[in-house]
Amino acid sequence: MTQSMRFFLSIFLATASLASASLLNYAGAATAEDLNADSKQALQTLYKASPVAKSISQNAKAILVFPKIIKAGLVFGGSYGEGALMKGSQVENYYNSVTGSWGLQAGAQSYGYAVFLMTDKAVDYLRKTKGWEVGVGPTVVVVDEGVAKNLSSTTVKHDAYAFIFDQQGLMAGISIEGTKISLIKR
Repeated sequence: MTQSMRFFLSIFLATASLASASLLNYAGAATAEDLNADSKQALQTLYKASPVAKSISQNAKAILVFPKIIKAGLVFGGSYGEGALMKGSQVENYYNSVTGSWGLQAGAQSYGYAVFLMTDKAVDYLRKTKGWEVGVGPTVVVVDEGVAKNLSSTTVKHDAYAFIFDQQGLMAGISIEGTKISLIKR
């Protein structure tokens, strides 16, 4: 077996074990109470890491929080997680986040993300469609370090702002483009 084959085999085995362990652990922890607590804790983690997120939360109409997304892939990949739509400190509904992808990719990781819905239009869209395909509908700006430098509660002009946080694992790059967010029952 060549060295490159061993490398790809080890990446595949690491991906499979991390993904299966994470998904098995995650599947058992998705009660309404767990999602409520995890979503509130995830927001606090984000606010500590990004003061800009805390600042724009003051003007958000609602916040869609996914505390833990599991992503794994080897050429074909996918991600899954569950979260809550929070209006103020109250949880209004529960959603899942699903993404499929293909291309040059190998590895596994987990991360969280929060989408700050800044307009009534964005909140109404999410409610009426009972879901959302990111990239279709209201405009979502993914906030990275460059965007965050010029963002404040007074410069917010788009329908929604997404913050990705708490990344862990062995996979390069995260995008929420093409993610399907759907209403779930809890």
